[in-house]
Amino acid sequence: MLQNQTDSKEKPKNFIYEIIEEDIRTQKWGGRVHTRFPPEPNGYLHIGHAKSICLNYGIARDFNGKFNLRFDDTNPTKEEQEYVDSIIEDVKWLGADFEDRIFFASDYFDKMYEYAVQLIKKGKAYVDDLDPELMKEYRGTINEPGKESPFRNRSVEENLELFERMRKGEFKEGEKVLRAKIDMSSPNMLLRDPVMYRILHSSHHRTGDKWCIYPTYDWAHGLEDSIEGITHSICTLEFEIHRPLYDWFLDQLGIYHPQQIEFARLNLSYTVMSKRKLLELVQNGIVDGWDDPRMPTISGYRRRGYTPEAIWNFAEMIGVAKRDALTDIALLEYAIREDLNKRAQRVMGVLNPLKVTITNYPDDLVEELDAVNNPEDSSMGSRKVPFSKEIFIEQSDFMENPPKGFHRLVPGGEVRLRYAYIIKCEQVIKNEKGEVVELKCSYDPETKSGSGKSNKKVKGTIHWVSAKHAVKCEVRLYDRLFTVEDPSADKEKDFKEFINPDSLQIISNALLEPFVINAKPGDKFQFERQGYFCVDKKYTTKDKLVFNRTVTLKDTWAKSIKQ
Repeated sequence: MLQNQTDSKEKPKNFIYEIIEEDIRTQKWGGRVHTRFPPEPNGYLHIGHAKSICLNYGIARDFNGKFNLRFDDTNPTKEEQEYVDSIIEDVKWLGADFEDRIFFASDYFDKMYEYAVQLIKKGKAYVDDLDPELMKEYRGTINEPGKESPFRNRSVEENLELFERMRKGEFKEGEKVLRAKIDMSSPNMLLRDPVMYRILHSSHHRTGDKWCIYPTYDWAHGLEDSIEGITHSICTLEFEIHRPLYDWFLDQLGIYHPQQIEFARLNLSYTVMSKRKLLELVQNGIVDGWDDPRMPTISGYRRRGYTPEAIWNFAEMIGVAKRDALTDIALLEYAIREDLNKRAQRVMGVLNPLKVTITNYPDDLVEELDAVNNPEDSSMGSRKVPFSKEIFIEQSDFMENPPKGFHRLVPGGEVRLRYAYIIKCEQVIKNEKGEVVELKCSYDPETKSGSGKSNKKVKGTIHWVSAKHAVKCEVRLYDRLFTVEDPSADKEKDFKEFINPDSLQIISNALLEPFVINAKPGDKFQFERQGYFCVDKKYTTKDKLVFNRTVTLKDTWAKSIKQ
């Protein structure tokens, strides 16, 4: 049993929890609660799957029940062990503890075959020879009933023989299928004699070449839940129309019948959530693999610097609904900021350096200044930041002809250096092109931060790094992958037409304070006044530090959330 982690925290309020609470009150399942997360191993998990994991595991945790991880591996032509491994890693990373309950549809292939034979013997399934095009034509339309296949009334004996020969590999792919015999005039198209088994002469990643017929998703899914004793089969809304079919299969077989409950899937703005479309992005080289930090995959978010806690908080914020809606990606970014603000180590980093020489500062002096590691958590303590005659500031923190309200460095103007002194710009040095390449400044030694020697105040404070101590790094600035809110909305256009050409900017000469020199892949930082960053696991080497921008500091959701 999973430990109840919400004893001191009120359970979420949503319609699924209300159903489960009522089921427990009435002892519908003998007080049991058993959920599962059933991904198909045909791609990497994305943020929509994360919502489902949080919901299913959260239910099991909150009601002291059980939670299974189960792979619906019924299509060997699209499934790979790589996907299985990545899914297991993602589920564990999110903290969803399936203990030793990891299962596969392929574990039940023999049992599913036996069930199919039972339906054939009952006259409820038959082997059909129609090719896919004719089968589609015979199925009819939403407004017109379907037609029965000319092979629908084969005898039980003939169907048993043909099905066995299908299993033995005597037929080509597409030559025959096994179909359920339900109702070709049903208004629910899924009940018009759906396919249960198709021939696929493909090796399976777990069963090898044992099988050449494989169950369809609709035939297998309800059986898996039944075999595992799932009490509450939580699905997204697109499976609501599948429920009568699952019910029909289970009722005809007379076996254990879980309760299916549907909820609205997560749709995120400026994002595509289709695994097929995500695979296109990978295969076309538009992104740098499934774990590209611009991808909405869990592995991509992990590499970008997201935390499991932030994703859980996001899932709680959006809640569980009965109707589909488009969630603003800014809400996810808000959840990330809220979490990283509490845990991220602060450092100073200059992405576009501009040299500053402090003319009246001693040539060989290096001061060790105190800097706070995280103002949100005093237990993180402080660090020493070296300060010297030559420093670098951000190019955008200086303007020769500033607009009104610009409170950073200007010719003849003053600004405070974070944790250090107030400096004044005395001279602007330019190159042959007229570009500013260096500032000559003076400092006021009485204005050292925390010294209490001066009451002098200025409006602006900027960050900096010491030139001789700075660590050169590569910084990868990630932005939204698409330029429109819903890339899939226009059915007349390819979603790839809306790719954001500026979704990745690589800065090769960023400079950071020396505190980061021993940073390891996955370490998270707030670059003061810049945003949150994470050490990249893919491109960082012993000789090169690479940082991914997790999220910017700007937050449009903070005010509305906190009101």
